[in-house]
Amino acid sequence: MSQSNIHPASIIEPGAKIGKNVTIEAYAVIKGTVSLGDNVVVKSHAYIDGNTTIGDGTIIWPSASVGTKAQDLKYRGEKTFVEIGKRCEIREFVTINSSCQENSVVRIGDDCLIMAYCHVAHNCEIGNRVIMANNSMLAGHVVVEDDAIIGGMTPVHQFSRIGTFAMVGGFSRITHDIPPFTIGAGSPYKLGGLNLVGLKRHGFSLDVRRALTKAFKLTYRSGMRLSDALDQIENEVEMNDQIKRWLDFCRSTRRGLIGFQGNSSPALRDEEFDELEDLLEERV
Repeated sequence: MSQSNIHPASIIEPGAKIGKNVTIEAYAVIKGTVSLGDNVVVKSHAYIDGNTTIGDGTIIWPSASVGTKAQDLKYRGEKTFVEIGKRCEIREFVTINSSCQENSVVRIGDDCLIMAYCHVAHNCEIGNRVIMANNSMLAGHVVVEDDAIIGGMTPVHQFSRIGTFAMVGGFSRITHDIPPFTIGAGSPYKLGGLNLVGLKRHGFSLDVRRALTKAFKLTYRSGMRLSDALDQIENEVEMNDQIKRWLDFCRSTRRGLIGFQGNSSPALRDEEFDELEDLLEERV
C-alpha cells in the first residue's frame, strides 16, 4: 500500500485492506474489517465500518457513514456484509447500514450516484447505474433495479421493488412495486405512463417502445384483472426482452403492483395516454 495519499490524521485500523492509489483524507475512519479497492477516495470525516467492500474508483464523500449496524431490532449481532461496486459516488451524509440475518448482504452495483442525505437500510439491493436524489430513503429489503432513478425526498416502503429504467418523481411515497420502464410521482403514487424519454436516450427501438406501450395499456387501462391482462400481453404483444421483463416483474410481485390498490390512482386517463402514444409515433 502506498502511503502517499493517506493523510496522517486519518484513522485506519489494523486489518483493513487498502488497494493501490487510494486516497484517504484527514479524520476519515476505516475500521479493521473494511476492504477498499484501487483508486478509491474516502473524503474527510467519512466513517466506514463492518464487513464492507468498496469497489475500484468509488468516492465516499465527507460525513458519509457506511457499513454500520442495521437499524432493526431483530439484529442480534450476526455477521453481515455491505458490498459497493465500482465508480460509485456516495455523497455527503449518506447512511448505508449493514444487513440483518446471518451472511446477508446490502449490495450496491456499479456506477451509482447516491446523493446527499440518502439512506439505504438493511437487506437492500441496488443495481447498476441507479440514481438516488437527495434525501430519498430505502427501508429494509427494498430492491432497486438497474438504471432506475428515484427523485428527492422520496421514501420507499420495506420489501418494495422499483423496476429497471423506472423514473420516480420527487416527493413521492412508494408503498408497492413500481413496474419497469415507467414514470410517475405523487402521494398516492400515480403512474404517468412509460419513461419514453429515458427509453429513447438509452437506445430502445421504436418497436420496443410500441410493444411496451401496448403492455402498459393492457395492464393499466383495460380494466382487466392483473393476471388476465398479463396473459393477454403474452398472447398479443410481440415478445422481446423488455416485454419478458415486464411480465416477469409483474407476475413475481409479492408486495403488490402499484395502481392495483383501492387508494391509488393507477395511471393517466385514456385520452392522456392516447396523447402519449401520438408523441411516441413522432419521436422516432
